[in-house]
Amino acid sequence: MTTLAIQHEKYTFTDLKTYLAALAFIAGNIVVPQLCHLIPRGGLIFLPIYFFTLIATFKCGWKVGLMTAILSPLVNCAFFGMPPVASLPAILVKSTAMVGAGWLFGRKMGLSIWSVLLTVLAYQAVGMTFEFIMTGDIMYALQDVRIGWPGMLIQVIGGFLLLKLIEKW
Repeated sequence: MTTLAIQHEKYTFTDLKTYLAALAFIAGNIVVPQLCHLIPRGGLIFLPIYFFTLIATFKCGWKVGLMTAILSPLVNCAFFGMPPVASLPAILVKSTAMVGAGWLFGRKMGLSIWSVLLTVLAYQAVGMTFEFIMTGDIMYALQDVRIGWPGMLIQVIGGFLLLKLIEKW
């Protein structure tokens, strides 16, 4: 297995493939949330806006991950009204924390179920802290754990399996 650091070096801000990869992951972060929102409270349960940010970060590195993390929620909000504007700060903090955690754990541990799990736990911890500081409401801050645990499981298990599937790509 090649190390993630070597794969990530292929993606630079001066290379078109970086932007095409980001565009593909952003598209995934647009389509999947739209499907999840067909289910009542689907966005809150499945946390779909983070899935392809996780995949982008582990597969292509922090540059593609960061573009995906920032542009996905902004495009979704602008075109579909979801997430609501009031939720954007917390989602952007969580998304960028996911990129940072994914980059760190991916570099240190490689691709493993543990590195993906730690990435999800880390971005959630940062996000919950941010939401608590913003709102002062612990129940709101714990919403992803209380309601979104199926989405977190999908991120860890589904994300790891998809990354293993596309590892050679």
